[in-house]
Amino acid sequence: MHKKDLGLAVLVLCVGTIVALVNPRFISPVNLANTANLIGLFGLFSIAEAFVIVTGGIELSIGSVIALLGVIFIDLIATWGVAWPMALLIVLVLGVLIGLLHGWLVTRLQLQPFVVTLCGLLIYRGVARFYTRDGTAGFSFGSDFPMLERIVAGRTGGIPHSVIAFAVVAVVAWFILHRTVFGRHLFAVGKNEVAARYAGINTRRVIVSTYVLCIFLTAVSAVFFAMYTRSVQPASHGNFYELYGIAAAVLGGFSLRGGEGSIIGVVLGVILLQVLQNLVNLLGIPSSLNFAVMGSVILVGVIADTQISAYRERRRHLATMSGLARQPEAGE
Repeated sequence: MHKKDLGLAVLVLCVGTIVALVNPRFISPVNLANTANLIGLFGLFSIAEAFVIVTGGIELSIGSVIALLGVIFIDLIATWGVAWPMALLIVLVLGVLIGLLHGWLVTRLQLQPFVVTLCGLLIYRGVARFYTRDGTAGFSFGSDFPMLERIVAGRTGGIPHSVIAFAVVAVVAWFILHRTVFGRHLFAVGKNEVAARYAGINTRRVIVSTYVLCIFLTAVSAVFFAMYTRSVQPASHGNFYELYGIAAAVLGGFSLRGGEGSIIGVVLGVILLQVLQNLVNLLGIPSSLNFAVMGSVILVGVIADTQISAYRERRRHLATMSGLARQPEAGE
């Protein structure tokens, strides 16, 4: 565990303790289960966002993708009578295709990730609203999908399946990012894409892979959210979720410049954000301030990241200068 992760873990424990002292309902079984479920739901796409950020990119269309794919998933099952495994497969394939499109636009047409994904944010939500005629996609009264609901929205031993899915994805993501050659390539591209290309890394393939992986996990998250809410209103469903993912990644030590980050940090960042939002609810603070809290967290995280990076650079520079000063002069 990195020092950043350790510090964030201590912060999570401190904030959790304070919340429990302020309002003991925080540690009630019902509240803990609900909070854990939300951690799992939001954690899936936060890890997805982290994979793009580590390469120096950004993915702003996550919320709109969750809305669009959620609408399609529910409509396939409720309206067209498609078996849920086939509907799930269709949604996952669509997620891969969207990721391929984003990666192609970024690498082949050399468009800025911000522009590509901002356009995606607008396009996918617009398509979702047109698809439903600005209505709501939902299951009809009495609809029952016991197997699907148990797998996606059920619990085992009191633990929501969304948390189990989040834990599995986090473990796999940690292994990929920190223990594989592909993970080292991700960090190398984020640090310096040109240098990585000259080192023999296929930077285009690496970048495209991150967008495919990101939207694939987002598609999985869309299914979990669709079964959690059981209805999708495209105008509002998934609004600002991309900012939540960015905030969790930044808190987890992922630099928006790329080349840095820790999956453990993202997990802790997701937990911290949910604890803070739970604090807002328990204290009776208007829910409209949730976004203010999230924005403040992002700002503090970016400032901390900038200051820590500057401090490390100063120490590295001083160490270099000190080493040069200690070198014996020629002829001694």
